[in-house]
Amino acid sequence: MVVDLSASLDFGTTGCEKRDLAVAAAAAITHLTSGGGNRIGAVVATGAATTRIPARGGRIHSQSMLRTIATTPSAADGVRGDLLGAIESLRRPQRRRGMAVVISDFLGDIDWERSLRAIAARHDILAIEVLDPRDLHLPDIGDVVLHDPESGRTKEFSVTPRLRADFAEAAAQHRDDVERALRRCGAPRLTLRTDGDWIADVVRFVSSRRHTLGASAVNTARAGRR
Repeated sequence: MVVDLSASLDFGTTGCEKRDLAVAAAAAITHLTSGGGNRIGAVVATGAATTRIPARGGRIHSQSMLRTIATTPSAADGVRGDLLGAIESLRRPQRRRGMAVVISDFLGDIDWERSLRAIAARHDILAIEVLDPRDLHLPDIGDVVLHDPESGRTKEFSVTPRLRADFAEAAAQHRDDVERALRRCGAPRLTLRTDGDWIADVVRFVSSRRHTLGASAVNTARAGRR
């Protein structure tokens, strides 16, 4: 797994932060792929640091890995995320065939497509997108001070109907661009939202793709025994 914990995920306006959803998604993938001789590891990236957890099997390893992900310190203000670097790290060294899962809000530049396509040539790919409603729409709240934690910039805006419309259009366009890039990589996208029921969303997604996910788990187990 690639788990993106850059500063943009330290944000949430409803029941939880996006970081919490990323950790929950990592736990769900760990649970779904456990057993059958499967091994699982992670690359945890904040932009300030990248932590590689080698792939191993067993409950103790899984618990330790998830604890490391959940307790990873946040990056300092003004540190940009590096999703490309995290995805690139999956290519070194070469892995046995299996499944690569990328957990991120995918809000930055789409500079990772080429690297993900290279990984997709050997592995099955799954993208888990974590979003907050404010990533998509601005509320009608008048004057507001907005802060970008990855650039460190702060700016005051007057939230007008025109600004709200432009923001929503730009957000929708970016999500479309991400969707197209992931489709070219052959990666299905599971979206989890801070204002949604992430457990129900995971169950629905797995149910709709149980044959694909099941085949991936079997392939990973077979590769691990070679």
